[in-house]
Amino acid sequence: MRNNKVTIIGAGMVGSTTAFGLIASDITEEIALIDLNKKMVAAQVMDLQHSVPFWGYTKVKVGSYDDIKNSELVVVTCGASQKIGETRLDLLKKNAGIIKDIMPNIFKKNPDAVVLIVSNPVDILTNIACKMFPKKKNQIFGSGTILDTARFRLILGEKMSVDPKSVHAYIVGEHGDSELPLWSTAMIGNTPINKFSKISARSKRSVFEEAKNAAYAIIEGKQATYYAIAAGVVQLAKAVLLDKKTVFTCSHPLNGEFGIKGVSLSLPVVIGDKGVLKKINLDISAEEKKMLQKSAQKLKEAERGLK
Repeated sequence: MRNNKVTIIGAGMVGSTTAFGLIASDITEEIALIDLNKKMVAAQVMDLQHSVPFWGYTKVKVGSYDDIKNSELVVVTCGASQKIGETRLDLLKKNAGIIKDIMPNIFKKNPDAVVLIVSNPVDILTNIACKMFPKKKNQIFGSGTILDTARFRLILGEKMSVDPKSVHAYIVGEHGDSELPLWSTAMIGNTPINKFSKISARSKRSVFEEAKNAAYAIIEGKQATYYAIAAGVVQLAKAVLLDKKTVFTCSHPLNGEFGIKGVSLSLPVVIGDKGVLKKINLDISAEEKKMLQKSAQKLKEAERGLK
């Protein structure tokens, strides 16, 4: 049986902040938090429970894998987090084994669960999970470049003096150093960005680099990013729990799109109650296609290095 319940595996900063965002959004009946650190997860749950009277009512509990049985959504945030000087790919060996342990337990408890992977490197971990359960690959997706895209839209909106919600522009590919901006499809409202306001190649590079490198600046200043990614995960959860059918740049296996196969990376997809409902066909430039293929190749090589 599925209901409007979320189980979060990993009660660290991203997992607990996601739980807080879900409580504040009042979109789920119950949240179960699972973590190997029993003392920490109990404290997180108690603190979160004390926030409930200020919002709508949400049951929050210390969970176990049995909670997955009646969860509509499972959010995976556990594993090693990115430290100063590390890239997301540096986390691969530490976190790949965790995903391989977790995934069979999730689907053993609930074959219908939608699984959202947030742990890094999110693209490769998503790909590993989808290869383990190919028949369930639409139920599995990664948070991908939703945060990179949000940063991109914020910076671009500020530059153009427009609400970021009116900026329709994507960062795609790896959630990491080989990601790329899709300037060819970028719009303000329904107007191509260059028709709305001229932006130089130098300004475009500056906007993208600021968005791409934001995580490094935040990690250097406070060791971790969690507010913005948690906000993004809450929006993904809302799309699943309420079947919103919202477009996000999520990580998902490619099957020949742009000549790419056998790898997961971010491109716009429609997210709803069954996970990935539909892929969006993009008309991108030849240069962007080439950069996307390079990003895919980098991820393939990193995943091959695990063997």
